[in-house]
Amino acid sequence: MTTQIPTLMDDDRTIRLAEHLAFSRSFQPLFNEGMALVDETALYLDGEGRTAAKALSKPAATLYAAESMRLTTRLMQVASWLLLQRAANQGDMSRAQVEAEKVKVRLEGLGTGRESPQFGDLPAAFRSLVERALKLERRIAMLDREIYGGAGAAAEEIGNPVGEQINLLKTAFLR
Repeated sequence: MTTQIPTLMDDDRTIRLAEHLAFSRSFQPLFNEGMALVDETALYLDGEGRTAAKALSKPAATLYAAESMRLTTRLMQVASWLLLQRAANQGDMSRAQVEAEKVKVRLEGLGTGRESPQFGDLPAAFRSLVERALKLERRIAMLDREIYGGAGAAAEEIGNPVGEQINLLKTAFLR
């Protein structure tokens, strides 16, 4: 007589940790981290960053301008995703409503100027914000793929007009 031990693959009781995180109280620290980064970035760009940018060489200043546009766009997308997820978490939106709205959110669709020779010339505080935003965006994109599947990937393939303009600016000014 053989006894078969049930596994999680045998039925539909698979626990999806990403979905559990996004739809539980465990989501709040991620939400707080993302929104704090948005606030910190805004304060930096409007204060210390504005002053620091004036002291940069022309190529570095151009990269700073392009990278700050990418940074703010990236954080706007992250904040949008976090706000949608919080609304779902709090019961203000259904999963279907979130899925319909999140097609407007582009995660991991922007490039970065980190490979540029001038990136090291940018202020350390600014480079830190860029790195932290990229890491947060990757974490959220991974959660998004785990929760919603490939829907986000299809939307990313459409292209990003802001990113395309930034690349054009980079090509024009960083020669």
